[in-house]
Amino acid sequence: MTHSLSRRRFVQAAAAGGAVLGLGDLAFLNTLRPVSAEDAKLDPGIVKLDSGIEPLVRLIETTPRNRLLEEVGTRVRGGTSYRDVLAALLLAGVRNVEPRPSVGFKFHAVLVVNSAHLASMSSPDSDRWLPIFWALDYFKSAQAQDERERNWTMPTVDESKLPPARKAKAMFVEAMENWDEAAADVAVAQLARSAGANEVYESFFRFGARDFRSIGHKAIFVANSCRTLQCIGWHHAEPVLRSLAYALLMHEGDNPAKRDDAADRPWRRNLELAKKINDGWRGGKLDSDASRDMLVTLREGTTDAACDKVVDLLNKGVAPQSIWDAVFDASGELLLRQAGIVSLHAVTTTNALHYAYRASGDDMTRRLMLLQNAAFVTMFRDGLSRRGNVGDARVDAIEPAKLESRGEAALEEIFADVGRDRNKRRDAVTKMLAYLKAGGDGKAAIDAARRFTFLKGNDAHDYKFSSAVLEDYRHISPQWRDAYLASSLMLLNGALQYSEELDRR
Repeated sequence: MTHSLSRRRFVQAAAAGGAVLGLGDLAFLNTLRPVSAEDAKLDPGIVKLDSGIEPLVRLIETTPRNRLLEEVGTRVRGGTSYRDVLAALLLAGVRNVEPRPSVGFKFHAVLVVNSAHLASMSSPDSDRWLPIFWALDYFKSAQAQDERERNWTMPTVDESKLPPARKAKAMFVEAMENWDEAAADVAVAQLARSAGANEVYESFFRFGARDFRSIGHKAIFVANSCRTLQCIGWHHAEPVLRSLAYALLMHEGDNPAKRDDAADRPWRRNLELAKKINDGWRGGKLDSDASRDMLVTLREGTTDAACDKVVDLLNKGVAPQSIWDAVFDASGELLLRQAGIVSLHAVTTTNALHYAYRASGDDMTRRLMLLQNAAFVTMFRDGLSRRGNVGDARVDAIEPAKLESRGEAALEEIFADVGRDRNKRRDAVTKMLAYLKAGGDGKAAIDAARRFTFLKGNDAHDYKFSSAVLEDYRHISPQWRDAYLASSLMLLNGALQYSEELDRR
């Protein structure tokens, strides 16, 4: 995204006043009431926003970029809540930023809202506004880019074509399967008005995972929108779901339902393969040897072979957790082999598909999320070669470095290496593994990584990536999580800022 305000420059401006950046005086952020953990905590039971959110959305949409932060700050001082600002930011994004030609690029202004919220929740009370205000400025950059391209705005729903509520789900599924944008739009609008979140997102989990277009951004949008709506309230769902359906129907060329495209093949095959998984598959036993076997297949095998291996291991009584361990570490291994935009999205897509796996209440959907994630990791792996040199590093073969320091001093040493240059990043990886293997505090390492993302992050990818890694660390078995967290230092922020690897974004 062009001319977006970097995290570092934003923090500097907030501390010193932002006039030098053309943003006015950001010192006003220090005068806003702190956001408590309770204010930011996800609590759907009390999140009932007033229909009066429209004026705040319009304020965000129409206020010039150089005045927006002060204007929103004024509203906050007048009593506007954190959730109101978060809701208005998401709604302004889906109404003004088109998820085309790809569900990425400028659309990161929408995709990053949940990540900014997670960063806010992880910040001290006094700093919780900073990620949200940064995201507000990021939106204005995306809005300007959209205006230069097509000046798209979400149209109103054609009320005359809304299906009856009892038929909305079936019509939505049919429209999505046929890649019919007009029919999907009215069907999902009716679903938002007549169905609950769980029912609606069961369908979206599948459609977000069915194709590999936009390198995982479709699945990411599904997960992030679901999570943000849980915080801001389902009564805001209609425009969000309409944007989501429109994004998931993005494709190039002729109707994908009528042709055989490589992006769709794993899903079509996995729909049948999932039926071959034995009942009771979720009751298997943890098996580190099986994780190792799965990791080798993800590293060397074809997409079909990876999905076949998932079925084989599950039917042999291996716990799905052991397969997820391999999937997570395989995505981390791609960072070691080529730290860049493709491997970054292998991590964030795995986070999104694993969220769908956990959130779904449908057994077949869970099978499909695991199968598709295995398929996607191999497709990300193959995509590395189109981005330049690919190394041969193996996540399960990282040798811990000798680390003289301990505790906080060790973390200071590690994060000093992160960001200096590519070789130092690799040193940081081996030092982090040594720190963790020696009994170092994983939570302290994660807290340090969060702080550096907060202080040094440059764009939406920094938020998305760090949120994914730091959340998924706790979803990986102890034997496998340390190497995963260590490998993430190839792209996490550190005490210095070095971004050569991501210049290709």
